[in-house]
Amino acid sequence: MWQEINLTEDPIDLLVPNITYKINPAEIESIEANSIAEEIGFESGDSIISINGKKPRDLIDYQILISEEILDISVLDKNHEIHNINIEKDQDVNLGINFKDALFDSIKQCNNRCPFCFIDQQPSGKRKSLYIKDDDYRLSFLYGSYLTLTNLKKEDWERIAMQKLSPLFISVHATDPAIREKLLKNKKAGVILDQISWFEKNSIQIHAQIVVCPDINDGDILEKSILELAEFYKKNSQTVLSVAIVPVGLTKFRPENDGLKSISPEYAKKTIKQVERIQASLQITLGTRFCWLADEWYLIAGTNLPSYKTYENMPQESNGVGTIRNFLEALREKTQNLPQKVKKPKKVSWIVGKLVYEALIPTVKKLNLINGLTINLYGLPSIYWGQDQVVTGLLTGEDLIYGLKNKDLGEAVYIPSIMLKINTDLFLDDKNIQEVETQINTKIHVLDDSNDIINTLIG
Repeated sequence: MWQEINLTEDPIDLLVPNITYKINPAEIESIEANSIAEEIGFESGDSIISINGKKPRDLIDYQILISEEILDISVLDKNHEIHNINIEKDQDVNLGINFKDALFDSIKQCNNRCPFCFIDQQPSGKRKSLYIKDDDYRLSFLYGSYLTLTNLKKEDWERIAMQKLSPLFISVHATDPAIREKLLKNKKAGVILDQISWFEKNSIQIHAQIVVCPDINDGDILEKSILELAEFYKKNSQTVLSVAIVPVGLTKFRPENDGLKSISPEYAKKTIKQVERIQASLQITLGTRFCWLADEWYLIAGTNLPSYKTYENMPQESNGVGTIRNFLEALREKTQNLPQKVKKPKKVSWIVGKLVYEALIPTVKKLNLINGLTINLYGLPSIYWGQDQVVTGLLTGEDLIYGLKNKDLGEAVYIPSIMLKINTDLFLDDKNIQEVETQINTKIHVLDDSNDIINTLIG
């Protein structure tokens, strides 16, 4: 039962049928067990209209609003009835509510036309969410997605400063105004250094990324960009905390005559040498390497990944910088004390992208020394994207069907969860697990992390 209160102001004006508001009620996806929300009577499908008279625009607003000790919450239940709830709790205690979406108003779409944008390098006809080009500072703050700063309005800048939304993740690509305007195809893109200066004045920190496009923002332009960003890393004030340097990724669906070139092994080696030289210099002057290359550079070049300690505190792991090294380190620790044999003989297949295949061979050889355990490691190319060397997260259902045809798969196929849309069984090409299982005639198991991989494989 809802624990209702009476408000002096009728809340019905917050939600009038057939009228669209910019801020929608925040729909609840789930309620945590033994939480305040469960005790009060919140259920999945209910929606929060307002908290203490204010409509939350997004998860950030919600988290700020519920930090108070006394909450007057207006709720629209799943039967479209409005309830007014009063809650008294300790300050900063969570209610135990999980929302369907992080943004309760509209998502801020990207207004750039970058030729290397992966969203534009996809085939048509897939689920709508694959084509959303977000450039939303709130998603950057909440989840570490990258934004360009080209579509921020005055009120957005004011909110970032007022709520101290830090750190943010910024796609810089080049600090040279003309080059950045060319890359983003946006005349507003050239003021990036002025924008970072604004962050510095307002004590907002950022992580930056540079997607390297051969003959456009590489060479001297790349070095200039890194060094100019490094000027915002001072002893007493670090505004730019790190820079990720990522190779441009191209698919067979990209527009013709886009002026882009793919990354060759020779080019990757040249870029690695250049950036490692800059790292060594910055280590002396700043006390940090400051910039890091994405794992793909080393995998494309066919060279060893840097040691674990060189990534310092892994500031850009979510951007593919040190991800594989961290994964291998976790596997190394997890496989230090392996059993001599498994209780029940097991023969399975472990599927990864072809780009990371070589790096995982030593681990699989180590596991196959366990009596009764046989693991077939398959590194697949992507027929779907038209990429021979591909990271695991880009493999699709079609790639598994094609790549595993007539292969010895054993009793089951194991795939990392990064191949799937979060909290679903959908691959990037909209095929689901059951469809792929039917085609390969083998059961698929989804693995979450290194612990899950080892525990599942050895039982």
